[in-house]
Amino acid sequence: MADYSVVLLPGDGTGPEVINQAKKVMDLIGNKTSIGFNYETIECGGKHFLDTGKEWEEGSFERCKNADSMLLGAIGWPGALRENGDLAGGEVVLGLRSGLDLYANVRPVKLFNGVQHKIHGKFKSVWDSKNVDMCILRENTEGLYYGALQRSRARTTGEKFFESPPLDFPGLSGEIAWDPRVISEKGSKRIISKAFEISSKRTGAPSDGKSRVTCVDKSNVARGCQLFRKIFDDIASGNPNIETNYAYIDAFTMWLIRNPEEFDVVVTSNMFGDIATDLGSVLQGGMGMAASGNIGDEHALFEPVHGSSPKYAGKNIVNPIATINSLQMMLEWLGEKHNDSVLTDLGGIVNQAVSEQIQEGKMITYDLGGSSTTSDVGDDLVKRVSNLLD
Repeated sequence: MADYSVVLLPGDGTGPEVINQAKKVMDLIGNKTSIGFNYETIECGGKHFLDTGKEWEEGSFERCKNADSMLLGAIGWPGALRENGDLAGGEVVLGLRSGLDLYANVRPVKLFNGVQHKIHGKFKSVWDSKNVDMCILRENTEGLYYGALQRSRARTTGEKFFESPPLDFPGLSGEIAWDPRVISEKGSKRIISKAFEISSKRTGAPSDGKSRVTCVDKSNVARGCQLFRKIFDDIASGNPNIETNYAYIDAFTMWLIRNPEEFDVVVTSNMFGDIATDLGSVLQGGMGMAASGNIGDEHALFEPVHGSSPKYAGKNIVNPIATINSLQMMLEWLGEKHNDSVLTDLGGIVNQAVSEQIQEGKMITYDLGGSSTTSDVGDDLVKRVSNLLD
């Protein structure tokens, strides 16, 4: 019996509802396999801040640090702001990303057969599912979010952080807001290296089956992007078996939608990746399908890409599959980290269950054109996983 400790962070809005569905799958795995999960739940987020004055309880960061992995629901609640204007709850997400050095935000963009798109009208299929299968890597600890990340890290770990904007901005007047955009050699090297590592394990771009890493930047304008591309070229030279491609972020947003089959792995900086991956979620049916992992060398936090959707909270209607897909990523990451083939196989089984459920098209939520509830989808997935384990 192999036991793994997992911290569940339900968070705000619909977060607890989708986390409950993932917990059902974990309970099933614990009952029917040699894998056991010792998990604890930590209440956190913006609403928790409004209720208690704290984004999470003292010692929560250490509990996350000591766990084998973490699974987050969603963060964000109307009116929940700290005195400095930062989003209350950011200490949880940004603090963990920065404090545990979770430098790689890994976002698979994969279309399951049976998902209907809305790009050309309501629920009209645009692409064959086999033509959308890429992985976008977003640098997770630098870029335009650097200041917010460091403020959250300081609150989370107790470290000091001093913001030091320039003394003046020539040619500008009135109130000025300033965000540093930090792109470092170290940060760029490790995210780009991770991109080539992931590409080497995939089956290549759908269009031609070739392993390919695309560097997305704005190096025709920005100094930080010029450094990012220089390091990309240096690392690419050491990976001759993997093709390379380049795109400026503005053009990439067009190519991403027009020719998704040409992309295998994409690597980019923090803000560009944040925007591009949300756009990419449209290719897979929307935010309700989009999973992600915040991955470092020792720790990892997995979460659905969607927000907390306060207006849907408590209605039992949102799509839990993004969270289930995030759980699937967690199982595979734990399996690789601990050399546990049972976990890796379980990740494949969860993926198969989701694929079969969507292809059948009977038990799907409103965002995919159905009318099933959150818990109905979760219960159906549990049955499918159970049948696959028999």
